[in-house]
Amino acid sequence: DDYLMQISHVIRGEEWLPSAPLHVLLYKALGWENEMPKFAHLPLLLKPDGNGKLSKRDGDKHGYPVFPIDGLFKDKQGQEEKFNGFREAGYLPETMVNFLALLGWNSGTEQELFELSDLIPVFSLEKINKAGAKFDIEKAKWFNEQYIRKMDVDRLTAIFSDMIKTRGIDFPMHKVREVAVLLQERMTFLSDLWSDGDFLFSPPDSYDEKVVRKKWTTQLIEVISAFGRNISNEASVSSTRAKSILEDVLTEKGMGLGQIMQGLRVAVTGKGGGPDLMKIIELLGGPEVNLRIERAADQLPVKQEYNA
Repeated sequence: DDYLMQISHVIRGEEWLPSAPLHVLLYKALGWENEMPKFAHLPLLLKPDGNGKLSKRDGDKHGYPVFPIDGLFKDKQGQEEKFNGFREAGYLPETMVNFLALLGWNSGTEQELFELSDLIPVFSLEKINKAGAKFDIEKAKWFNEQYIRKMDVDRLTAIFSDMIKTRGIDFPMHKVREVAVLLQERMTFLSDLWSDGDFLFSPPDSYDEKVVRKKWTTQLIEVISAFGRNISNEASVSSTRAKSILEDVLTEKGMGLGQIMQGLRVAVTGKGGGPDLMKIIELLGGPEVNLRIERAADQLPVKQEYNA
């Protein structure tokens, strides 16, 4: 079939090396020597710890994909098994090109990020390492983060818009873009757009228990409630204006930003960490922020109700 398809290069794993002489002899015996492809053999892909050849079951065992896409595959007994793919796990095509190119190959420079157009002129089989290549999934995640950060904002906005629409949420496109920009530098996978930004579309239905246990005091509630009331009439409030209002309240109450910021964040987003809180408040608007603070104040028990 290689001959019929006019295959010019056969590039495969080093476990095929013992078969290579036989394949060459077959081409010669069939009179196809002039059409024989060039054979190249790649080092094995090793488990992340370098201990043995990577197998499809290693991915399931350790929680990372080893196939391009989700699918059903038959084992030696003919039984179907489901394996997860890189595409469905949230890895970009650009990530996979870069990640796979550097498994057993390097350019001889310190450069790590390669677009396909960068790889074409510099990639050569002669630079492939002879030693096995460790399958470092953390490196793949790093590549994904870098390519998301480099992604055109219009493309990211379109992806996020589709996510929102599938959830039946009607949200202005200019706001979707602002959210995408806010989250872009913090994402590892495209799915993080929703998991890290869902609070921007509806009030939190749960709150970071660790922060509540440590920070949610009567004094905190008093301060952030005053902030909420002061900002409640400002539907369009800039992050600079929101911070100014908060600082005025803190001056009046004799408290510092560091004492209330995490508690305020939990009241507004439900989370103990995340993007710039003042920018979040700008996106939500003053009335919504006040409603969320009131809701948290009504629902969450104060610190004294927890045992130290």
